[in-house]
Amino acid sequence: MLVVMKNDATAEQVEAVIAEIQRLGFRGVPMPGAQRTAICIIGNKGPVEDTGLRALPGVKETIPVTKPYKLVSRETHTEPSVLTIGGIKIGTGEPVIMAGPCAVESEEQALTIAAIVKEHGAQVFRGGAFKPRTSPYAFQGLGEKGLKILDKVRRETGLLIVTEAIDSESLTAVEKYADIVQIGARNMQNYSLLRLAGQMKKPVLLKRGFAATIDEWLMAAEYIMSEGNPGVILCERGIRTFADNTRNTLDLSAIPSIKEVSHLPIIVDPSHAAGRRDYVIPLSRGAIAVGADGLLVEVHHDPAHALSDGMQSLYPEQFTELMREVKRLKNCL
Repeated sequence: MLVVMKNDATAEQVEAVIAEIQRLGFRGVPMPGAQRTAICIIGNKGPVEDTGLRALPGVKETIPVTKPYKLVSRETHTEPSVLTIGGIKIGTGEPVIMAGPCAVESEEQALTIAAIVKEHGAQVFRGGAFKPRTSPYAFQGLGEKGLKILDKVRRETGLLIVTEAIDSESLTAVEKYADIVQIGARNMQNYSLLRLAGQMKKPVLLKRGFAATIDEWLMAAEYIMSEGNPGVILCERGIRTFADNTRNTLDLSAIPSIKEVSHLPIIVDPSHAAGRRDYVIPLSRGAIAVGADGLLVEVHHDPAHALSDGMQSLYPEQFTELMREVKRLKNCL
């Protein structure tokens, strides 16, 4: 249920409504809007008796929420959310480009690629310091050493940093160094990790699980927001299907589907969807065309010798072409 306050409701009246919600055994999460504040009731397993709430000073009305996810739903937040992170805005309709290698391999490698992607318009540098790999023998990342390299990338280039946390221990370290904390596909339903991410102050990039439905994905986002962190960015990165021509099947329909039911911004990772670099630019075109708020792409100056996902990493000249096409598409749209 959503408790909508009047335009002139005071902070004291909002607090009184939250206190009454707590007295009923639930939690009230205030959601300030341009005109008025709404308070979302969470923790209830069924309908809430709203007679007492409607009688409180400053309350305009109560609205039932039909979706199981409340905080991420457009029913509780009708306008698209725009996240401001270090000077960039995600969710305005202007595509935000996050680019870099799959994994941080060395300081020289990271700084070389960062200079390339910044020159051609990327605003965020992506690179894994912790790498959850299918094989235990594959490169697992440099850990905190990799995070320190990412910190140097930020200081020398001005790019923001997005990197993945794979468990509670790495989450603490990633929060210290990253501007955006990524929760990967393998951890989309790691609910204890989601709750911890929800207690952070840093925004969270939440990737869709390998076989997750839209509702399951949004419920994972709800875990983060229910702990008090409103800064969630969704990332469609392809799901597993019977097709074997690509690494995963990019679900472009997820973008308009998400925008219909949720206010959260959503970006697309065409690199992990394709698994091969020659498909990344066409899939990126499709993602921008259907309304994605940005792209998360892999770029490497020497992909033949990359320690992780070289096959799907763009060459620098391909990234240059991608940025040209994004600009052309944005102007057309």
